[in-house]
This record gives sequence, C-alpha cells and structure tokens, in this order.
Amino acid sequence: MQFEVWAPQAGRVTLRCDDVTHALERDPERAGWWRGEAEAREGSRYGFALDDGPVLPDPRSRRQPDGPDGLSAVVDHERYAWRAAWQGRPLPGAVLYELHVGTYTREGTLDAAAGRLGHLAELGVTHVQLMPLCPFPGTHGWGYEGVSLWAVHEPYGGPDALKRFVDRAHELGLGVVLDVVHNHFGPSGNYLPVFGPYLTDTHHTPWGAAVNLDAPGSDEVRAYLIGSALAWLRDYRIDGLRLDAVHALVDTRALHFLEELSTAVDALAAETGRPLFLVAESDLNDPRLITSRIEGGLGLHAQWNDDFHHALHTTLTGESQGYYADFARASLGGLAKTLTGGWFHDGSYSSFRERHHGRPLDRTRVAGHRLLGYGQTHDQVGNRAQGDRLSALVSPGLAACAATLILTAPFTPMLFMGEEWAAGTPWQFFTDHTDPELADAVRRGRRREFAAHGWKEEDVPDPQDPATRDRSCLDWSEPEREPHARVLAWYRQLLALRHGQPDLTDPDLADTRVAYDEELRWIAFRRGDVLVAVNLASEPAVLPLGVPHARVLAAWEPVETPGADGAVRLPGESAVVLAQD
Repeated sequence: MQFEVWAPQAGRVTLRCDDVTHALERDPERAGWWRGEAEAREGSRYGFALDDGPVLPDPRSRRQPDGPDGLSAVVDHERYAWRAAWQGRPLPGAVLYELHVGTYTREGTLDAAAGRLGHLAELGVTHVQLMPLCPFPGTHGWGYEGVSLWAVHEPYGGPDALKRFVDRAHELGLGVVLDVVHNHFGPSGNYLPVFGPYLTDTHHTPWGAAVNLDAPGSDEVRAYLIGSALAWLRDYRIDGLRLDAVHALVDTRALHFLEELSTAVDALAAETGRPLFLVAESDLNDPRLITSRIEGGLGLHAQWNDDFHHALHTTLTGESQGYYADFARASLGGLAKTLTGGWFHDGSYSSFRERHHGRPLDRTRVAGHRLLGYGQTHDQVGNRAQGDRLSALVSPGLAACAATLILTAPFTPMLFMGEEWAAGTPWQFFTDHTDPELADAVRRGRRREFAAHGWKEEDVPDPQDPATRDRSCLDWSEPEREPHARVLAWYRQLLALRHGQPDLTDPDLADTRVAYDEELRWIAFRRGDVLVAVNLASEPAVLPLGVPHARVLAAWEPVETPGADGAVRLPGESAVVLAQD
C-alpha cells in the first residue's frame, strides 16, 4: 500500500505501520512530500515520525481508533456496500434540521441517531445537518475543537457508522449536510504544526494563529482543507457542507479559498451527477459570498441569516442585550425588513459594533433559498449561560408563532433538534477535555464570560461535568405529552403546507410583501396567494389586511374565515396561514 505525507521541513521521515518501521523517500515531483510502500490492510495502525521524533498520527488520517493522540488506522472505503440508490436532493425547497449526534439520543452514537431518522422523515424536513464529526478529546463535546479533518469521532461509531447513517437517511429520502471547521484546529491532539506551516502568525483569530491560507506553504494547506471537504462528499456521499465561521478565514490572495472550494465542489457535483452545496456561516452580511463566480462572487450556495434570527428572537422575548440591541428599538420593523430585504444590516449603523455594517443584497437577483432562516441553532441556544431554549422563554403559543414565521418565510428554513416539539431539555455547553489544565481553563473561561453579564459562578454549568451533557440529551418521551405533542403537530402541519404550496418555496424575495403594527404586536406577509398572519400580543387582534374570501389553511387557534371587510380576527399569541382564492 502507498503511504504519503507532506512534511516540507523534515530531513528524514519514517512510517511505522503494524509495528514495522519503513523509511520514506522524497517525492521528486511534489516538493515537501514523502512517500513509500508498506504491507497494510483495513484497520492497520500507522503513523509518521519526523527526524527521529515520536510517531504521530497521519494529518490525513481516515480513522483515529484511540482518539486524536493515537495512531491512525487504514480505511478502505470500497469495502462498504451502499444500499440506497441516491440521486441527491438540492438546496432549493429544502428544510434543514441541525442535529448533534452526542445528544440527539442518550446513547450518543450515529447508529442510535439513525434509528430516530424516521421521526424526521415523518416531520417533513428534507436534510439532516450534522454538527462536526472530526475526532476531539474525550467522548462528549460540541465538535468544534476537532482535529484529523478526514476522520470520524470514534465514540460516535467511526467511519462505517457514518456510512450507515447516511445510507439510512438516503433510504428515507433525507439528504445529509455536515458541519466542517476550516477556520481553526483543536488545541488538543493537533500535530499539524509539527508537519508543516498549517498555521501562520501573519494573521490572528479568536483561536490564536490563523490557518495558513495565504502565507508561504498555503498551497498545500488549502489543498488539505479542500481535499477533506471533497472526501466527505465523495467517500461518505454527504450532500452538502456547512462551513463554520467563514468570516474568520483570513485570505489575502487574489483567488479566495472559498472560491477555490466552491469551484472544486461544483466540479465534483458535475462528476457524480448529484447536487452538492455549500452553506456558510458568516456575520459579514456580504452578498458576494452567495453570488455566482461568473458574476464576480465566491460561488457559495447559501449562508446562515443571523439577522432574521436576532429580529425574531428580540420580537418574541424582548431581550436587548449584546447584539440584540440593534433590533430592540423596533423589533417588528426589523423583522419586516429581513423578510423583504434578506438582511437587517445592509450598510446600516450597528450600535453593537459601533460602526456601519453589511452591504445591500439585491433581492431581485438573490434567490430567497440562499439565506437560511431559523429561530434556534446550537450557537444561539448553547451559548446562553444555561443553554435555555426558546421554549423555556416563551409560551407554546409564541413558539407556534415562531414556527409559523420560520416555515413560511422566503428563506430555507432550519430547525434545531427538539425545537419541533418545544423540547423541555436545555442544550448546554459541554466538553470532555483529557488535559486537566485545558479543562480547567475552559471551565474558568466560561464562568468568567458570564460573570461579566451578572451571572453567579454556581449558576453557570460546569462544561466538564458529565451531568451537563446528560441534561442536554433530548427526552424522546416528550413528543407524546402535552404541550409538546400539540407543538409537534403544528410543525408537521406547517411543513406539509410548505411542501404543498408552491408559493411558499418561491425563491423570489422581491415578491414578499409585509404589513405590521409595532404597538399592537402583529405582523403579516403575503407570498403569492398565501397570506401569513401572526399576533404576538396576549390579547385578540383585528388585522385590517383586505383579504375577503380567503380560506384558512392552518391555524394555531380556531380562526374564522375573513368577512367582507377582509379583516383577519386573530386570538392572542397565535398564527394563521390563509390562501387567497
């Protein structure tokens, strides 16, 4: 079997495979690369030693059976016999469901999660978005401190378990999206800097030295990241990737890394005949991210829309701390602006940032499905001091209003696991660092962060306490009980409407028209012949919308058909979806 590794600064490289040492030779055709042959089979343990140093895992390891610090293992992807004949599922018309493998079930494995996929198919989502799967220290964690960007966290089940999960999802008609982290590497078990200039001091990020995208040696680093991305899409038949915090990817080269990545992914889609897509997390509000390369953009297919979330959250909860301050002055007006223009900050002044922020989005050219709309995410729940969900902050009626706005808006909707039944379990920040100093630093840092906002130390869950993870696991008995069962039925009804009413998946942002009353706390918008009305006040409201002869498609509380005056009479904390005949 052929082994190879990039180690441009090494004077000697050896391979240790199944306890046998082999000297590698320089590759005459690729500067900095070493290669050699060795007997190996599926599961063979191996690693590389540079200049007689310790044996380290392969930077391109496909499996880490003993965690980030252990030896790598050979994986033969051809051994797996795929069951599902899958042609792919594109992003337009999709509904995503963000899922954390370690807390979706109490078992916390990919196989256990696969056993619950029938719930999602019945719910009406189209794609499961998995939070990061790369190996990280310990058993439980969010996954954003992973290393070995080509491997699957072993406690989740390793490579074959991911294939079984994807296979089962595809059998049920569900696409699979994977969250990948290119903007930093985990602090524990990260040996990449030993092999080469994967990091650079030219730029700095919240995690320290930046990933090297533009300094000397960056050609190979970019190839490493792009190779990893393509491996998930090719070897595991993943349908799309969510790119974590792309605003932290510092790249001054003329050809931006994201453009190079989108070009490679589009080429693989053409080669495989499957629709593949990239969804960015970005706080830049820069439409060039989701503008085609032909038009001078970076060619990503969609991005998260935090402005919609912030406007919705502020409207529902009244919270005004931190970045919510920008939306608190006139929250319904802010929500209306996002529904019609995509972003709230489109060059406007941000009091939170103390500067102008964003760039206008041309809604006549940018399709609505290129923005993801959501009311909860792992970040927005887990980065609260106690990991409290929206269902812990608002009534079931307001949760139903939030669902209505998310699932009928002109964006690609995304749900966070358990949201569909207003889960009563929190989702808290948890880690399982094996390095005691790092564990203590994370614990102290978390408490210090929230102490600045008035939280007592004892009220902030200890990330290293196993009970923090256990509290965050979904309770699968809840959907059978009230009020959870009613909320779940509402989500199912709304998703069925979304799939059954073409106007609700129309990508034309410019066709959305909004009316609202900030004081009376109601908002309504029209998409084609479908009208959505939401009353956020506790008292009934009469909405003068001029829609005589409209019929009710779905209502959280009983609603009469509008009379000749075209007014909609809506109970407090409720929503209705109507069709104009």
